[in-house]
Amino acid sequence: MKIDRLIGILSVLLQKEKVTAPELAEKFEVSRRTINRDIENLCKAGIPITTTQGTGGGISIMDGYRMDRTLLTSKDMQMILAGLRSLDSVSGSHYYGQLMEKIKSGSSEYISGSESILIDLSSWYKDSLSPKIEMIQNAIEERRILGFHYYAPSGDSTRKIEPYFLIFKWSSWYVYGYCLLRKEFRMFKLNRMDKIACETVFETGRNVPMPDLSNEHLFPATTRVKAVFDSSMKWHLIEEFGIDSFTVQSDGDLLFEHEYSDDESLLTWMLSCRDKVTVMEPEFLRENLCRIASNIAKKYEKEI
Repeated sequence: MKIDRLIGILSVLLQKEKVTAPELAEKFEVSRRTINRDIENLCKAGIPITTTQGTGGGISIMDGYRMDRTLLTSKDMQMILAGLRSLDSVSGSHYYGQLMEKIKSGSSEYISGSESILIDLSSWYKDSLSPKIEMIQNAIEERRILGFHYYAPSGDSTRKIEPYFLIFKWSSWYVYGYCLLRKEFRMFKLNRMDKIACETVFETGRNVPMPDLSNEHLFPATTRVKAVFDSSMKWHLIEEFGIDSFTVQSDGDLLFEHEYSDDESLLTWMLSCRDKVTVMEPEFLRENLCRIASNIAKKYEKEI
């Protein structure tokens, strides 16, 4: 991807006095025209890069900018490599691993010590996830309509979107794009997508807003729940909501109060807590839990 290549080119320029466009093109396996565009983009980003023609010419960072060769410290390079390594955990092509080796070469003075940060973004679904990510990346770069079958709580549907962003959030992968069915920008969870196919090229004139991934925007609170948890569930509450999400009562039980945006998810989460929780409010949640518990009991009572 372009951002990875720009980081790689900048790394090379910070380590060498001068390098030629053909050398960069060979190193990053792209055309000279692509390298020229990358150099132009780096200049626009504020990196003072000069190019000289003829024998002994090449691409370099301006002499007056030499003091900024420390722009990427050893720790910075470790963070960059950790980020690339995390992307390679979901890449089916090992592209990012190859890019790491290219960045490492010629950068030994900037990269020292052992790898102390290991990030794996692949989840339990790597075998099915990696091909999806690679296909969606290609669709985004080539500006192709993405068609797929989608499974959601509201039902199954066939969708076509203009894809713009791949997003890793809430321990899952999503694609953000303009849904041609709903006529608005939406996010779709990759694990719920099936029969994905790249289709025709679409026009790029649409004004694409950056996705607002804040919890307040995506999950506005609609229900306030009040419940009492058994003390053995302390770890569970801390893991889900943090150390300040409950108050320890005199008998050791945990008083939990929190706002929820999705009643169905709230119901599912309370059921996962089994008999270790007693819901106090709201009343409709108590009624639903009672009804579900009764239905479960009826299914098994004949077998007992």
